[in-house]
Amino acid sequence: MQTNLADFIKDTPEGREADAILRTCVHCGFCTATCPTYQLLGNELDGPRGRIYLIKQVLEGQPVTQKTQMHLDRCLSCRSCETTCPSGVKYHRLLDIGRAVVEQRVGRSVLEKATRFLLCEALPRPWVFKPAVKIGHLMRPLLPSILADKVPMPSENAPKPWPQPRTHKRRMIALPGCVQPTLTPNTNAATARVLDKLGIELFEPAGTGCCGALRYHLNAHDQALEDMRRVIDAWWPHIENGSVEAIVMTASGCGAHVKEYGDMFKHDPAYARKALRISELTRDASEIIAAEQSRLVELLRAASAGVGQRVAFHSPCTLQHGQKIRGVVESLLAAAGYELSPVADPHLCCGSAGTYSITQPTLSKQLRDNKLAALGAGSPAVFVTANIGCQTHLQSGSATPVRHWIELIDERLAH
Repeated sequence: MQTNLADFIKDTPEGREADAILRTCVHCGFCTATCPTYQLLGNELDGPRGRIYLIKQVLEGQPVTQKTQMHLDRCLSCRSCETTCPSGVKYHRLLDIGRAVVEQRVGRSVLEKATRFLLCEALPRPWVFKPAVKIGHLMRPLLPSILADKVPMPSENAPKPWPQPRTHKRRMIALPGCVQPTLTPNTNAATARVLDKLGIELFEPAGTGCCGALRYHLNAHDQALEDMRRVIDAWWPHIENGSVEAIVMTASGCGAHVKEYGDMFKHDPAYARKALRISELTRDASEIIAAEQSRLVELLRAASAGVGQRVAFHSPCTLQHGQKIRGVVESLLAAAGYELSPVADPHLCCGSAGTYSITQPTLSKQLRDNKLAALGAGSPAVFVTANIGCQTHLQSGSATPVRHWIELIDERLAH
């Protein structure tokens, strides 16, 4: 694609990156076939190719309107288009750059600003989010359905304790995250118990908090970078002294974001080296456990786990498209004796997409209901996934339990 970027951006790091991305696009249109919003709306501007044209126009200095912003806002950032693209277009990075410019040029309504402010200030802070969730539970019967649907229900599975500290030679870091400790506190604990049986100590260094993804995708880039620096500072002493071999992510959304720290800080002399090393060390929990699968199978046999339930796995976009991890969780569940129910169109997003279910509730609900229909087609006893956002979003529309896959592995080992 030929480009002629405007003076305001062409000589900036963002402009040079955007220019390189735009030049890789060959207009083939393969991306539209796998774009969830294009499938729902049938509008070229609500597909990746159309959005790329819009961003190109913005960066070339053409007028920017609220219509431009609307089409960019409707994008889930699911990156399914990147998996499909034969040219390797880094669409999500172009979208981040384009959205930031449009935000500066068009602005937001008072309601949109208030909503985004609350999301940025409440969700990344557990000390605000946790009491807010408790109040939401109490007020849920009084709320309109569109709001009540956004209040996550308390987990029916009480969190089990972390394993007693042991002297394992292998040690790894876990990220608590922002909303996961409140909504699904058993996720990291289950991961710690499974890794403990595999001879690995998992621990959460103090002082981390949100990985920065939430604010970053709401265009609060400066705040997001501060969140990321806080995480890097908390982890770095353990990395620098060589006492940990990996950073384990139990939320694929956080994992996809942290794996890009190196790119995001490459122009920051104080953090570039640290961020790159952290990205290199970051692994999804499924990658860690898959590397120990033979040992896991031995433990399952010793536990006499027997035959497991029939389950349907929803692979989050941040796992299959963002991190390019496909088939790994399914293999682990099968090894643990679970029967996997087939799921139609597994590449499609469930509609959670960070805060998308709040900022784009109509499209999000359509995608959620479509995904639940696909997951439930084989009548599984439970739905499983690998990301807190997907888990709570799917559960909001389903009577079937939705759980993190690591909990099922943990339960099999406990038999």
